Amino acid sequence: MDLGIAGKWALVGGASKGLGWGCARALALEGVNVVMVARGAEVLHKTVDDLRAETGGRVQLIAVAQDITTVAGREAIWNVAGGPGKNYDIVVTNAGGPPPGDFREWDRDAWIKAIDGNMLTPIELIKATVDGMAARGFGRIVNITSSAVKSPIDVLGLSNGARSGLTGFVAGTSRSKIAGQGVTINNLLPGKFDTDRIRATLPAMAQKQGKTVEEMRAIQQAQIPAGRYGTAQEFGAICAFLCSQHAAYMTGQNVLADGGAYPGSF
Repeated sequence: MDLGIAGKWALVGGASKGLGWGCARALALEGVNVVMVARGAEVLHKTVDDLRAETGGRVQLIAVAQDITTVAGREAIWNVAGGPGKNYDIVVTNAGGPPPGDFREWDRDAWIKAIDGNMLTPIELIKATVDGMAARGFGRIVNITSSAVKSPIDVLGLSNGARSGLTGFVAGTSRSKIAGQGVTINNLLPGKFDTDRIRATLPAMAQKQGKTVEEMRAIQQAQIPAGRYGTAQEFGAICAFLCSQHAAYMTGQNVLADGGAYPGSF
C-alpha cells in the first residue's frame, strides 16, 4: 500500500532507538524526509547512518542531538541546517517516560519533570507546527503515550498522570477547526514492547512481587494474548499508517497496540 506521504517532512523524537526509531524507520522507508532527535549523539548518529544505508540515500535524514524537552533543544530543531524550520508535515512526539516508583517518594520536582517531558513538550511541539499544517491543508501529529493511559500501572504513577493530561488536551484540540483543515492528532499507546523502557521497569516490578527479572518477563508475556512482547518495527508500521493519507478520517483517537492485553471492550 502506498501511504501517499513520500517527500514530506517528519520530526520524530526519541528516534535513536526503541519505538521512536521504529517510527522514524517506517516513515523513511515510505519516502519521508526525517529529522531524528535524541539526546545521545553517538547512538543517534550511528542510527541515522544505518538508516541512510538502508534507504539507499533516497530520503533526507537529519540528526539533532538535543533534549527536546528544553526550549534550547526545540530551538535547535527549528533551526537545524537543511531542515524545514517549523514547516513539518508530520510530528511524532516521543519523550522518555519518567521512572517507576512509589508515589510517596516523588516530590514536586519529580512531578514537574514528568509533566514537562510527557505533557508540556508535546503540546509545545504541536503549538509550533499545527497552524502551518492547517494552512498547507495536511498534517499528522502522533503522540507516543502509553497503554497505562487506559489501564494504569501503579508503579508508573508519574507517567499515568502526565500522559493522561496530554490525552485530555488532544481530545479537545484534535476536534477543533483544524480537523476540517486536513490535520489529525492521534495518540499511539504502546503496551509491552521489547525496548529499553521495559528493561528499565521490569526490575521495580519484579522486586515488588518478589520475583526475578526473568520470572517477571515470563509472567508478563504469558499475560499477553499474543504471547510475546511487540517489536519496534511493528509499532513503526502502525505509526506510519496514522501519518498516511489513508488515515485522514481518524483524529482524536487513542490507538492501543498491546497484543490484546487490555481486557476491556472500549
